[in-house]
Amino acid sequence: MIEIQDLLVRRDGRPVLAIDHLRIERGDVLAVLGPNGAGKTTLLLVLARLLKPERGSVHFRSQAGPIENDLDYRRRLSVVLQEPLLLDRSVFDNVAAGLRFRHLTEGEVRERSAAWLEKLGIAHLRGRPGLSLSGGEAQRVALARAFVLEPELLLLDEPFASLDAVARQALADELRRLLAETRTTTVFITHDPVEVRQLATRTLWLEDGHLTDCAPGVEPLS
Repeated sequence: MIEIQDLLVRRDGRPVLAIDHLRIERGDVLAVLGPNGAGKTTLLLVLARLLKPERGSVHFRSQAGPIENDLDYRRRLSVVLQEPLLLDRSVFDNVAAGLRFRHLTEGEVRERSAAWLEKLGIAHLRGRPGLSLSGGEAQRVALARAFVLEPELLLLDEPFASLDAVARQALADELRRLLAETRTTTVFITHDPVEVRQLATRTLWLEDGHLTDCAPGVEPLS
């Protein structure tokens, strides 16, 4: 689905990410681990085409064929960050925002948004202001907002890191179920080996901007 070749990213003249070759297959749930400053978020930004590398290429092949246009590419992915960054609107409007931006009919917006509110267990919060939610509730809204777009690629940047242990476990269980149902190709950054064992079909270790095929002492669920 995605192929990276001869990639180089520099910041302040210093190489922060160098990948000779990486393939991400359709349906992969790829966990990327590594120490702070290893280049994990840089990799996610490159995959989202929010950061242009100095050298190399990121080729994306959607179900409809190769995609090179940046806008078309971004329309096929969703990103969930450590901080949910919700709008100062209702939970429903937060989930529906991306669909409305894409000019879907209001009927389809209501149907798809309601379905994902239900799947994430937050239908009862639909009228609540997004900025009034707890951390776990807000991250559920962020996940619903991502999945409602039916992305071909889901990028997660430590989405559970700021949650307490109970909320983190519950959301990881939900995400595992949803990824199994949707078979959404996923790349997620984490420091938590438990999340890797729960969610990942494949792991990569990133250190000093370079990838290896497995994280030391960590094995994925499958």
